[in-house]
Amino acid sequence: MGSEDTRAAGFPVADYNARHLWHPMIDPKASRAAPPLVIARGDGVHVWDLEGRKYLDCTAGLWCVNVGHNHPALKRAIHEQLDRIAYYSSFGGYSNPPSIELSARLVALLTPERMVRVIYSSGGSDANETAIKLARQYWKLQGRADKTKIVSLRNAYHGVHFGGMSASGNPVWRKSYEPLMPGFLQVEGPYLYRNPFTDDPARLSEICTTLLEREILHQTPDTVAAFIAEPVQGAGGLIVPPPDYWPRLRTLCDKYDILLIADEVVTGFGRTGKMFGVRQWGVAPDLMSLAKGINSAYVPLGATVVNERVAAAWEKASPHAAIMHGFTYSGHPLACAAALANLRVVDEEKLPENAASTGAYLLERLQTLRRHPSVGDVRGIGLMLVLELVQDRSSKDPYPPGHAFCVAVEKALREAGVLVRVMGHRAIISPALVFTRAHADECVAALDAALCLHDRR
Repeated sequence: MGSEDTRAAGFPVADYNARHLWHPMIDPKASRAAPPLVIARGDGVHVWDLEGRKYLDCTAGLWCVNVGHNHPALKRAIHEQLDRIAYYSSFGGYSNPPSIELSARLVALLTPERMVRVIYSSGGSDANETAIKLARQYWKLQGRADKTKIVSLRNAYHGVHFGGMSASGNPVWRKSYEPLMPGFLQVEGPYLYRNPFTDDPARLSEICTTLLEREILHQTPDTVAAFIAEPVQGAGGLIVPPPDYWPRLRTLCDKYDILLIADEVVTGFGRTGKMFGVRQWGVAPDLMSLAKGINSAYVPLGATVVNERVAAAWEKASPHAAIMHGFTYSGHPLACAAALANLRVVDEEKLPENAASTGAYLLERLQTLRRHPSVGDVRGIGLMLVLELVQDRSSKDPYPPGHAFCVAVEKALREAGVLVRVMGHRAIISPALVFTRAHADECVAALDAALCLHDRR
């Protein structure tokens, strides 16, 4: 077909989807048996499929289109940059204006966390991989080369590269690619709805940080480089920690001289109701991984930021301390131009504040769905919310992966024109931060109707 525009030529996109294309996180045979919904365009919090059917997008694509689809300011910024130059390398002695300006903007935005340096990548997995590598190199520059181990949480998700995957805590992401990297350890996280210890949040926080401290001591602190966690666990179950959990983490890391990495890939730029997730608890980490909401996914971009303490190691190193890491698309001009426009929109439209207020309203409305016997738990913060679906409330027995009921719920939602991400036994809601109360009501009404499938059984 050469350079011919296949869309203009009437190319049968839906028919060809599973012939040549493998999709992430699914068995290819499943894509052939049940072809995916092909999204052709979007605007605000709505998207349309190839047949022109309209849907309320309660996923923001994948936690990421924070300013909404088709935002004119971001499109204009990309177009204007495209007229200048689409790409140039930022390796070695080269750079480009948007990446430089964005680095200054990010450092200013992260003044409360005392972040001073930025290194770019292409997305969240890259950003976490970068953070892990920088943490190890930091200790080498400090003359403490034995500090290499990375501790993380069960149920954590830190990406698909070998480092991030080794730090991720759910076997579903790991078992196909094992053995993983040595030197990665997981400890129990503060999953209030499902833990063997207690129903008291404060007590759970104390227990989990005690277990972390015991693991650090068992490994010996002189071998532990960093602890990495999401401020709110996302793909691993949308687990909101108790209020004192992150302050306890900071105290432990300081006590044993361990770097604290905040994986803000999902939580950054307003999703929790604060500009960054760690600000919910007033904690300043040593490194932060950013992506998704940094430019609302209009062009792939990730970033890792480091604080004064970490950056100083490279300044003091003698004679040289090269960062032997980077990506072809690090500091991509189009991506950085989109990010600059995105950050202006987030600020001017007060999107973190809207995430807080609309998210609180949506959480209150979702609580009404507890009347359905299949709803075991409802939780969330900002515009990160989840319904945990169970077969039996007393035992909290979850639906197994691919169970007909969960599949039917997602199908019913689609038929109602509402897109909610049903992952196993969890229905995750993470819309654009421009979501309104009217949109929240529409989402809850569709969920209510879909869950009635269980009530009628």
